[in-house]
Amino acid sequence: MRLGVFVSGVFYSLPFDEMLDFVRSKGVEALEFGTGNYPGDVFVKPAQFLADERERNTFLEAVESRGMYISAFSAHGNPLHPNKSIAHQHHYTLTLTIDLAQKMGVPVVNCFSGNPGAPDSTLYPNFSYVYWPPEYPEILEWQWEQKVIPYWREMGKYAASRGVKIGIEMHEGFTVHAPADVLRLRQAVGEVIGCSFDASHQWTQLINPVGAIKILGFAGAIYHVSTKDMIFSEDNLNLYGLLDPKPQEQPQYRSWYYRTIGYGHDLKTWSDIISALQLVGYNGGFHIEQHDPLIDGLEGFTKAARNLRRLIIRGPMKPR
Repeated sequence: MRLGVFVSGVFYSLPFDEMLDFVRSKGVEALEFGTGNYPGDVFVKPAQFLADERERNTFLEAVESRGMYISAFSAHGNPLHPNKSIAHQHHYTLTLTIDLAQKMGVPVVNCFSGNPGAPDSTLYPNFSYVYWPPEYPEILEWQWEQKVIPYWREMGKYAASRGVKIGIEMHEGFTVHAPADVLRLRQAVGEVIGCSFDASHQWTQLINPVGAIKILGFAGAIYHVSTKDMIFSEDNLNLYGLLDPKPQEQPQYRSWYYRTIGYGHDLKTWSDIISALQLVGYNGGFHIEQHDPLIDGLEGFTKAARNLRRLIIRGPMKPR
């Protein structure tokens, strides 16, 4: 494995070359870049890069000359949004990102599965994940069969034809948010579909990340790791429960919130996660994603990188 970083919002205040020098100085080798939709496209603008080979080559030279590589592009959005203008824009960005990944030799494009509305909805997604009353599971099955699987069958073909894999991030609020969902979509679409694994989204659902890694990893379905820490606030959890819509910027009121790696769970827990990835044969980047509301983003990244440098296993598993 290699230490990596998801180059997202906390780095967007830095000029490109300064950002590269900064993350390299912390031991980073693998870079995941946002290409639009929710992550933004400050450093990588797909349409612009596709139109200009010289700009692509200059970008790659800046990365590779510092001993780093691009591990993934990320276009997280909701291409299944019932609002057609949002769905079209998110789909368009994802398509351009896949094209750019092919051009630049980037193996994985990360994204969300999307979340449709109900059959008669035209404006808002519908996250129907309770078992009763019966209309909720009926909506969910309709979403899977009429929206999620058909869309990803087509996008899976598109990505596979370009030699690019799709890493679905399991995230609350989207149809694919647990290991079973990844495996269902992968079975329906094919091996072009895998996951971008984030331990924090497993903890928020009371899933043990080590167990999830074994389930997905032994199925060959982990294509990327981009993760952060989190912590439960017991008093707020007892008051509000797990399903908490309050913003992350108000951690004092939330049932749980994101933390810097090592500040929500101890380093033994993180070493267990890394060991599980090693066990299932994952040898890509271990990317820091920084969303801690209690600490400045660059300081938090620096602390997370320091913690992970002690834990990352660089070599392959010892052969028997």
